[in-house]
Amino acid sequence: MGGVLAIGLLLCSLVLLFDPSVSHPLCIDSRAPSTLSTPLKFCSYNGTACCNSTEDSQIQKQFLSMNISSSACASLLKPVLCARCDPFAAELFTVASVPRPVPILCNSTLPSANSSQSLIQVTSDFCSNLWDTCENVSISNSPFVPSLQGQAGIPVNSTVSELTQFWQSKADFCNAFGGVSSDDSVCFDGEPVKLNDTGTPIPPHGLCVEKIGNGSYLNMVAHPDGSNRAFFSSQEGKVWLATIPEEGSGEVMGLDESSPFVDLTDAVHFDTAFGMMGMAFHPNFAENGRFFASFNCDKEKWPGCTGRCSCNSDVNCDPSKIGSDNGAQPCQYQTVVAEYSANGSASQPSLATNARPTEVRRIFTMGLPFTGHHGGQILFGPEDGYLYFMMGDGGGTGDPYNFSQNKNSLLGKIMRLDVDNVLSASENDKLALWGNYSIPKDNPVSEDPELRPEIWATGLRNPWRCSFDSENPSYFICADVGQDLYEEVDVITKGGNYGWNVYEGPYPFNLPNSTSKNTSTKLTDPIFPIMGYNHSVVNTNEGSASITGGYIYRSTTDPCMYGRYVYGDLYAGAIWAGSENPENSGNFSTSKIPFSCGRDSPIACTSVPGSSLPALGYVFSFGEDNRKDIFVLSSSGVYRIVRPSRCNYTCSKENVTSAATPGPSASPNDACWISNPPKTAVFLVSSLVLLLLLSFV
Repeated sequence: MGGVLAIGLLLCSLVLLFDPSVSHPLCIDSRAPSTLSTPLKFCSYNGTACCNSTEDSQIQKQFLSMNISSSACASLLKPVLCARCDPFAAELFTVASVPRPVPILCNSTLPSANSSQSLIQVTSDFCSNLWDTCENVSISNSPFVPSLQGQAGIPVNSTVSELTQFWQSKADFCNAFGGVSSDDSVCFDGEPVKLNDTGTPIPPHGLCVEKIGNGSYLNMVAHPDGSNRAFFSSQEGKVWLATIPEEGSGEVMGLDESSPFVDLTDAVHFDTAFGMMGMAFHPNFAENGRFFASFNCDKEKWPGCTGRCSCNSDVNCDPSKIGSDNGAQPCQYQTVVAEYSANGSASQPSLATNARPTEVRRIFTMGLPFTGHHGGQILFGPEDGYLYFMMGDGGGTGDPYNFSQNKNSLLGKIMRLDVDNVLSASENDKLALWGNYSIPKDNPVSEDPELRPEIWATGLRNPWRCSFDSENPSYFICADVGQDLYEEVDVITKGGNYGWNVYEGPYPFNLPNSTSKNTSTKLTDPIFPIMGYNHSVVNTNEGSASITGGYIYRSTTDPCMYGRYVYGDLYAGAIWAGSENPENSGNFSTSKIPFSCGRDSPIACTSVPGSSLPALGYVFSFGEDNRKDIFVLSSSGVYRIVRPSRCNYTCSKENVTSAATPGPSASPNDACWISNPPKTAVFLVSSLVLLLLLSFV
């Protein structure tokens, strides 16, 4: 009986640990804070902010129109208005998805959400201070109307402009406008939000991998049913369904090369820079069987390759003046996104082991001006269910036709498409869409009508591998391949402009002897990389570099890697781990980490001649399974990140958490992921001790 009770308490403690909410920089309109070239003149923000100079001026006009009769009160209300410029404005001005007219004011008299008795200490009781200073002050156009949380008060259209006439007491006022700061949320105390700085994170001692497959794949997608299966695809155009073995089991992944899930090689044009670039499975694949492939085709060899040329008069480009590129004419090669179905091959789609290579619907087709930089990855957003499509600038040194910054071009962009709703032919023609899809209503075109409606973000050169953080999906992270100087990692946000070809990473980019590029292009609020590396630090023997984006590590297999963004370079000269410091601040640091192959790897790893590094070959991509383990997809095989002790690396957290590593389940709803490893370790130790004690009762 005691053992059963202890197990119940252990499970309850794990449930209490789960808290998916985090604080992270984001503006009210879901954009990332921008980097300011000069400090704002009215609001006290420098570095990064959610306002530009125009918005700063508008806030100043609003402040002046309030005619605040007390200078002391005015000094408190000014930063309240300016909080819209705070990098954390989205969280400050939103509670339970409901927007607020003013930020959450720090109020130490409110009980913590984590305890009904204790109080959270904040740096100052700003809400009470504001009330005490402003309660009898005349304020025109006051933002403190009694419309929040159903509070009683005088009618909103009243001309009364003193707080005491809006609110009966300080308690009522702060109950409506106040809040507390905790580990998972922020409040406004009159100063720009600053999270606790816990010091620079210490990089892991090393990254241990095991080799579980010999095949070379470009894409890996976890099966949507939450099981221990995953799809792998090759650049040639084949997709396989594989079984992923338990870590440390000594087994290799189960994949039959002779029996692909689907074979699209008849449609796919395969060459060094071409092939099947991406695949995505509908969020409801287990029920509807829908999946999508992104690939390149050759219009001279395949009749289905019939897209419009991306070099056209709409973007000031004449294909007849481009000339051939590597023997190919402009737009001979095209990029395609097509829909397929696994329905009918099994009693239910989740059980399907094969699918027909017949297109159900052509989603997108577009001709490419040159033979490089066409991205091609596709992903479904985990929260909105829309299809994100990563597109490079189309090739050519320095983006000579300025496609990346051209709002009418889809080259050098990330697109966001609704593939669940298709427009009528007349509506499609009116918008001049490139296929069969519709436009999400909140795409950036709703705020910038000059943009093509498909565009979500601009100014990319060749985004190569993007991912959504499984714990914090608003972190949409993409690696963008550089030209000659810098490889970058970006957090992608709505309407963000990532600088190319005005900037290469953080550096101004100048293309000499260019007659086509719009050299007068000036960017307002470009978003610079959160991390990256110069070509000079990578593989000097190769004389080149090309970044391969990865994932934020959310598995407990290697607890010392938890929360770090893992990425690499095509030439396998290095692997990096990036960390936020302070946590959830948007400030990242990155470092190379040693990596080696486990001595008990199911498939023996070969080493780079003259080095102890595993001979990965070319690192094409990274993958993530339903356990949240990360995989390296390289030209020499499939590698999985495993427990550091298997490579004799030291991780002080490993012994505590390794036993609690959850395995994949038959359904995503059955999985329980723990969001805070250090706190998890404390609770697990306490619960295990309790388990031992009660087992004797």
